[in-house]
Order: sequence, then structure tokens, then C-alpha cells
Amino acid sequence: MKPFAAPLDDILFTLAHVAEASKLPDYDAELTREVGAHFAAFAEGEIAPLDEVGDVQGCRLEGGRVKMPDGFAPCYAAYAEQGWPALTVPEEYGGQGMSALMLAVTSEVFSGANHALQMVTGLVPGAVRVLRHFGNEEQRARIMPRLASGDMLPTMCLTEPGAGSDLARIRCRAEEHAEGWAISGEKIFISGGDQNMSKRILHLVLARTSDNGVKGLSLFLCPCTRSDGSRNAVTVTRIEEKMGLHASPTCQLAFDDAEAELIGEEGQGLAAMFAMMNHARADVALQGVAHAARAYDIAASYAAERVQGRGLDGASTTIDKHADVRRMLDEIDRLALGARAMAHLACVKMEQGDTPDLVEFLTPLAKVYCTEAGMRAAELGMQVLGGYGYLREYRIEQTYRDARITAIYEGTNGIHARMMATRLAGGAAGDAFASFLMDEADRVPSEKIRALIEHWQATREQVLRTDDPTALAEAFLQASTNALLACLWARIDGKVQHHPDPIRLKRLCSKSPK
Repeated sequence: MKPFAAPLDDILFTLAHVAEASKLPDYDAELTREVGAHFAAFAEGEIAPLDEVGDVQGCRLEGGRVKMPDGFAPCYAAYAEQGWPALTVPEEYGGQGMSALMLAVTSEVFSGANHALQMVTGLVPGAVRVLRHFGNEEQRARIMPRLASGDMLPTMCLTEPGAGSDLARIRCRAEEHAEGWAISGEKIFISGGDQNMSKRILHLVLARTSDNGVKGLSLFLCPCTRSDGSRNAVTVTRIEEKMGLHASPTCQLAFDDAEAELIGEEGQGLAAMFAMMNHARADVALQGVAHAARAYDIAASYAAERVQGRGLDGASTTIDKHADVRRMLDEIDRLALGARAMAHLACVKMEQGDTPDLVEFLTPLAKVYCTEAGMRAAELGMQVLGGYGYLREYRIEQTYRDARITAIYEGTNGIHARMMATRLAGGAAGDAFASFLMDEADRVPSEKIRALIEHWQATREQVLRTDDPTALAEAFLQASTNALLACLWARIDGKVQHHPDPIRLKRLCSKSPK
């Protein structure tokens, strides 16, 4: 088994030099490296060793409560004690007030080390975002310090048995009484719906306050403990049995007049929930990147040691010298590096704050490409290992099983492709992406880049002309991806001198479309 090694050099390179975080006035490269190195050491030493344990043991439902695998609760306690939950919480509420770019570094490392545990802890920044934009000061002062300390972990309760992507079908209801709001109904697919790591759990619940379609949805804070200290009326009815992420308890929850409080205004639930979901989608993109990088590390290490066949000189050789294996290894490496560049670009533009339309286009594009890159990389990695890739011994089969969900949750990739064709192609987001592409083409004169941009423009025009743009959703998605990747690889090619291994990057650039 290849122990987890955080790809910190690659992360810092693409963030600072390819996504150009170094141009932001508040970006501190030395601090980012220092914090990233500290978290990488913690992830490699304490988080990653629990990944296999969690996959084998899974979670258990005992006496109505979820029990996490061995070692997870002490590891979380160490995680909280070191202050990692507080990373992006504002300083006035007990946090460290660091940017989303610092979170992008630690989040990818966390996902690569132990995706299942990252899933349970990873919604804190999204909950903070919701509280900052929609909560009142009393709610912020009461809840944010608990999130920062690690005392409380949040969940996102959106999906119901008959309401997945069609939010208008949500039936979970919230009723206002003299003593406050009470929620009744059922939610499914709730990551970290219960666990025995944090003292408290805060459910953010999308519930119906009127029958006016999506305009009748409101967002509620539903704590696991009532105001009088008793257990709230939220019951775990089932832990889902999943293909992967066995150590992440995906729960079905029943709410039976559970005590709750409104966050924001009635009917504002969808806007509030999307503040959390947009963070989650960026995080999912980085999960895909993390799996691609992990697949490369396992496959490259194995191939460099596995002696099989003979080289051109007739001597025994390791399989990384065989052309077909080298081809697969380079493709895995390109998938990880290109996907990370795309995810980091979206994160930097989001942090920059002056191109919201471009961010709206980049976010679903990154979510789709990065998650599919993670799956493809894991599949190729298994092929490099041959029969051993199909066994549990090297655990790359777990990489594939864990990565597979990323193309499904936080909006399936097909839904994101549909949204890009129906809503983003012809609006301000599509115009912003077009402007971005033209600016990139001016930076690096390239006939290939120009040709890919022209193809994107032609595909966009076709989408805008057709009566049914959904039929062209996949074609538009691919044209957008290809054009953006060509621009990003041109950036990588122009910055290889800033990477510790420029020869490796030059080889990858020579095989990329640019």
C-alpha cells in the first residue's frame, strides 16, 4: 500500500501561478505554504491512516445514534484542537478569518487523505457563508463560535424521497407556533446526519412554509438539542449502504415537530441554501482533483517498482518504461493537474469578487470536469496496476469507489450540463466566459487555442438557435471544457519554471491541447 502523500507542490503551483492567486492583494504565498505544510503533515500522519479502517468498518447505527469507525472521534478531536474548523470563520466569532483559497489547499489534501471524514467535517464553511449572508447577529454570535471550536458540525438537509433535483416537490413542512417553528417530514442522503465526533449537530433544513412552489421554501436551523437541553425530535431511521465512502454516514432523517428557527426570511430558503451549495460544488470539484492526484501517486509508485518484461536493450525493466503504461500515467497526471488548474481558477475568480458572471459559468464546468477526471484517473490507475488494481491491497479500487459519487451529488453532472446550455450559454455568464477566452487567446497566440475557441463560439451559437438546447448540452459542455483546458495548459507551459519539477510539467504540456 502506498501511504498518502499530499501533492503540496502541485497545489501551490497551480494556485499561485496558473490560477494567478499571486496577483491578489491579500494572497500570502509564504503563509499559504506554511499552513498547507502543517495540514499536510497532520493529514499524512493522523487522517490518512484511518481511511482504510473507515472503509472496512463503516458506520453503525446503535441505539438510534451513529457510531463512527475506530479512531475517527479522537482524530476529529485533534483536528478541532489544532483549530482547523476555524480556518475560514471570521475572527470576531472565534475563527482565523482566512480566505477560501487557504481552504482550497486544505480541502484537497483532506479529501485525498480521507474523503469520508472530509465529507462529515466539510460543510462548516458553507454554513458560515449562510449565517453571514442570511442570519441575524444573534444567530451568528451564538452559532459561529461553536462551528469554529469544532463543538458543532452542520449538515445540509435538502433531498427527500420524491424530491431530488426538483425542489418544487419538497414536502417537509415547517409550522409556526406560539413558541416557535417546528419541522415535520423526512430527509434522505444526509451526509453526517449523525455522528459521535462533535458534541452538537446543526441541521440546515429546507422546508415548506407555503404551497407556492419553490417560493414557498424556507431555510431553518434545526439543532440536535432543544433549547431546554433535551434531544430534539430528529431520528436517524437508516444509514445508507453505499458503493464507497463507507465511513461517511449518509442518513435518512425523520423530523417529528422538531424545534427549529428560521434563518433569513420566509420564502428565501432556496437563495440561502444555494449559498451553501455553491461552496459544496467547489468543494466537490476539489474532491475529484484529490482522487485523480491520489490515483497518480499510487499508480506511478507501483509502476516504478514493478519489474515486468524487457526494454529495448533486452534487459528486465520496470513497467513505467513501457510505452502504454507511460501513456496511462501521463494521462492520469494531466487529468489531475488540468482539473486542479480549473478548480483553482474558479476559486480565485470567486475570491477576486469582480467577475460573478464568469464564476457562475466556471463553477459547474469545474464541478463536472474535475469529478469526471477523478473517476477516469482512478480507472486508469487500476489498469496500470493490472490484477493488483482490482484487489483491495493497493486500495486504488477504493479511490474509484469513493470518487464515483462526486459526479452524482451536489447536482448530477448531466444537470449541470443542462443548466449551462439552457441558462448560462445565452446570458451574462456565457458572455463573461467568451470574454475570458478571448483575453486568454490574446495572451498566448496559438492556432490550436483559436480553433478551440471558434468551435466553442460556433457551438454556443447553435445552442442559442435551437428550440431544444438540452439536446446540445453535452456538446456545449465539451466545447467549453476543451477551450478552457487549452488556455490553462498554455498558462502552465508559460510558468513551468516556478515548479520544482519543470521537466515533468514540460512533458505533460507537450501532450496537451494548446
